[in-house]
Amino acid sequence: MDDPESLFELSPDAESVPAGLPLVAGLTGFADAGAAVTQTIDYLLETCDPVIIAKFENDLLLDYRARRPTIYFDQDHLESYSPPVLALYLAKDAIGQPFLLLAGYEPDFRWEGFNTAVLSLISKFSVKSTTWVHAIPMPVPHTRPIGVTVSGNRSELIETYSVWRPHTQVLANALHLFEFRLQESDHPIVGFVLLVPHYLSDTEFPDAGIKSLDSIATATGLVFALDEIQEESREFIEKLDKQVEGNPELAKLVATLEERHDSYMAGNPLRSQLISEDGKLPTADEIAAELEIFLALQRNGDEETGTTNPE
Repeated sequence: MDDPESLFELSPDAESVPAGLPLVAGLTGFADAGAAVTQTIDYLLETCDPVIIAKFENDLLLDYRARRPTIYFDQDHLESYSPPVLALYLAKDAIGQPFLLLAGYEPDFRWEGFNTAVLSLISKFSVKSTTWVHAIPMPVPHTRPIGVTVSGNRSELIETYSVWRPHTQVLANALHLFEFRLQESDHPIVGFVLLVPHYLSDTEFPDAGIKSLDSIATATGLVFALDEIQEESREFIEKLDKQVEGNPELAKLVATLEERHDSYMAGNPLRSQLISEDGKLPTADEIAAELEIFLALQRNGDEETGTTNPE
């Protein structure tokens, strides 16, 4: 097997990385309900002054035909080529605290080699702790705070914040394997899986981005300025609530989700977060169909105001 360190190239800036920083990780390409991970990565790359310290080799990790890069055609010639980037960055939070950020696409190939490569970087920079985020659709209402399932070996965070602790098999992503390997070495690792309303899983839900960043802040002590995304969230929820209020069937479905959620959170042992009073689960299609008008109106409103739709 090739040397796992051949999967990345260190930049000159790697020499100036302080030892003992926290590492934050988020990879796209698998399930990303509410675009939680995408929002998190975009926010951190746009606001935290990231500097690449290690860049991974696309030709060894990326399936180009599955995730084709973009190239810009300018009238009669090709102007620019934009391949995806998977990298380890040195970044700073809102008050200047440094941290490491592993962000980009989930590798299509060589998961074991990728994990070994990242573990070597964790060792090289004496990383203090690792925090990663993920998001899945869940039959919960948007009118309640987004819950999380917390995994890893930081028991204080698991006991305090994990609201759903299933016994189940799941389809793994690369960061699941990453967490598993770090647990084996007793490195402090925590994963936050956001439980996003399933009827909003295919749109960019600002609350999911906020919850993701809040979870990272809780685990690391980092500080993020969220005024802009919080304002987006208020506008999104206001429009969504108006849509619900104007549709009795949709309001009934959301009320059912609220009742089940509240019963579960109250610790009722006879109720499951997945089962309603009549033993039936409102499907994503049932709710999503009612929300199509809302999302269409949102897109139209964005076009009228000249803003970019978050979808």
